[in-house]
Amino acid sequence: MTRRNYFLHPDSLNDTDRLVLFYQNQVLVRGENFVWSKTQLDAGFLEDSELLVIEEGNESFVAVHSKQDIAGLLDAENRSLRSLLFAEGDLAFSVAGKASQIIDWYNSHRYCGSCGSATENHGSERAVFCGQCERHFYPRINPCVIMLVVRGREMLLARSARFKGGFFSCLAGFIEVGETVEETLTREVKEEVGLEVHNLRYIKSQSWPFPSQLMLGFIAEYKSGEIVLQPDEIEEARWYDIDELPNVPVAGLSVAGDLILYYIDQVKSGSL
Repeated sequence: MTRRNYFLHPDSLNDTDRLVLFYQNQVLVRGENFVWSKTQLDAGFLEDSELLVIEEGNESFVAVHSKQDIAGLLDAENRSLRSLLFAEGDLAFSVAGKASQIIDWYNSHRYCGSCGSATENHGSERAVFCGQCERHFYPRINPCVIMLVVRGREMLLARSARFKGGFFSCLAGFIEVGETVEETLTREVKEEVGLEVHNLRYIKSQSWPFPSQLMLGFIAEYKSGEIVLQPDEIEEARWYDIDELPNVPVAGLSVAGDLILYYIDQVKSGSL
């Protein structure tokens, strides 16, 4: 059941509440478990933390932003959100990912961006407000496009210049002010690899908590051009046959992996 107040005092916690604990942008995990209960924690720890309610369907969890590291006291470890998501799958994506985004928003809105005054927690909405200039601040997401460029049996896959993980993936970029999704997609492909695309098809979306993106996934057909890399963005990009792919993201955990698997299935089933 949804709680009306999204900002909790420790005294209002119930023993049945499920808590997700964060310390310095990392999640507290014991074994494979990242959900805790009030009874497992010292009362003093909770008094020194910020408690933010998050919702998942008809259920609620509490994101706990700690000012102290208690991993050693609980025989647990602080793990990066990314490592947790890829280990735990859907539940971690929806719960720990959402909790991380709410904490990131809260930390970045402690002061009013207009007058600089300290903000206050809203009594009944997920918002903070400035008592001086009466501005309200709500959580925001950053819309992005992610696109798999295809040419018959081939797909264009690229390796980012920013991340050295060895994965080849789809192209992606943020939507700029005043752009449509389609304009962003064609601009990003042209900027990053020098190609023209057409016949854009929306496939699916995904919330991506690094820190707060909404990824809009498309298939885009190659139209013309030769690959010319944007060096500060793309380390390497090339065409790959669907049966000779490099190391790519896993389907089910990322929209990039889902786009790749979707297109392979379409080609092999003759649905294109």
